[in-house]
Amino acid sequence: MTGPMSTGAAPLKRAPVPTWLVTGSRAGEREAAIAARLETGVSCVAILEGLADGGSALAFDDPIPYDPAPQVLRIAPGCLHCSGNLILRVTLNRVLRHPPARLYISLASAEHLELLRSWLSEAPYGDLLDLQSDIAA
Repeated sequence: MTGPMSTGAAPLKRAPVPTWLVTGSRAGEREAAIAARLETGVSCVAILEGLADGGSALAFDDPIPYDPAPQVLRIAPGCLHCSGNLILRVTLNRVLRHPPARLYISLASAEHLELLRSWLSEAPYGDLLDLQSDIAA
């Protein structure tokens, strides 16, 4: 297509976001596992399934020990695979508009971990996410 809006150049392909799936029986343990991996100067988003079970390791008092502060997004509890992925898909699409340097997805249950990993490996997320080894909290 040519015209006033066309540059004639192919769109730039960005590097996929390193992404970890974090599992564990308690939300606090999963959040602590993510917090232990945060680094100053590295942008991070944590998508957490369910509510905190009190005293989240990802809730920072002033002054914030990390710059930039990690973005923490909580989504409704329920199997992210069995729920049709709608909530996760919408959340991921929003996050990936301005991708972080690192992404963590915390799951309340590892029951369908491999199915979720497979789904995240398919288009469109397969080109946008670089799935790393799972983190068991």
